[in-house]
Amino acid sequence: MSDKKRLLIYLGLTFSISFAWFFIANPDRSTWEGMGNMRQSFVALGMMFPVIGNVLTRVITREGFKFRGEDNSYFGISFKDKKWFYYIAACLIPWIVYEAANAITLALAPSMFDSEYYLSLDIEKRMLVLFPVYAIVTGLVVSFAAFGEEGGWRGYMMPKLMKIMNRPAALIIGGIIWGLWHAPLTCIGHNFGTDYPGFPYVGIVKMCVFCTLLGIILTFVTEMSGSVWPAAFMHAIFNSSPSILQGFINSDKAPDTFLGRNAGFVGMVLALLTVDIIIMVKWRKIEKEGK
Repeated sequence: MSDKKRLLIYLGLTFSISFAWFFIANPDRSTWEGMGNMRQSFVALGMMFPVIGNVLTRVITREGFKFRGEDNSYFGISFKDKKWFYYIAACLIPWIVYEAANAITLALAPSMFDSEYYLSLDIEKRMLVLFPVYAIVTGLVVSFAAFGEEGGWRGYMMPKLMKIMNRPAALIIGGIIWGLWHAPLTCIGHNFGTDYPGFPYVGIVKMCVFCTLLGIILTFVTEMSGSVWPAAFMHAIFNSSPSILQGFINSDKAPDTFLGRNAGFVGMVLALLTVDIIIMVKWRKIEKEGK
């Protein structure tokens, strides 16, 4: 069976099961903020379906579950050949990106700076400096949930895409697919809320952009480490928003302009893009050395 056909089976299974779950878990279309913590957790179980789609596809197509060599599942863990470095990088990059993104946000919209905003987050000022460490530890603890996504997107989709097209095209298309998978959640305000011009279509586009830029980093650490676990760690830590500056940014004080309303998103895009450029240069160097 061709890689293209396997990929289509995977995407069909993953999207069908995931979208069905998002509907079943939230039949009355409650907004993310409007539903309680219990239902939020129930809806969030949908994160597990990309890796379930991976397993089902491998069973249906009889592809198997190799842990080493070509066409392996990327489920294994190895620290040989300095691969341990990517596990450490996976924990630190989200912190670096978030601090850079928030610094850019404040540069674009200085009015958003609030010296006491951290009080609304129930964080003491002396503890604020330790919040990134807390976010990293929390992310690692709950990384099994992020594995649900990364075990599918990075463990199956991206390797298949990079077999049937060149790397830049695969990274872009893979990011768009991942972003569109979030559409049911974006439509209930999970990612950007519901109170913005062009809701929810603008939010879906923004999610595709974000997933494409973040997906480049996640794919890189997966490929370099030979495992989806660094990507799962990084994904989970990103979800924990590790940042000290976050405690001083009040989005309610954003200027009522296009840039003001999107300062946070623009800041994140620029921070991720900077890391992506570094990674693409590194990939290019590796490819040249391999020739």
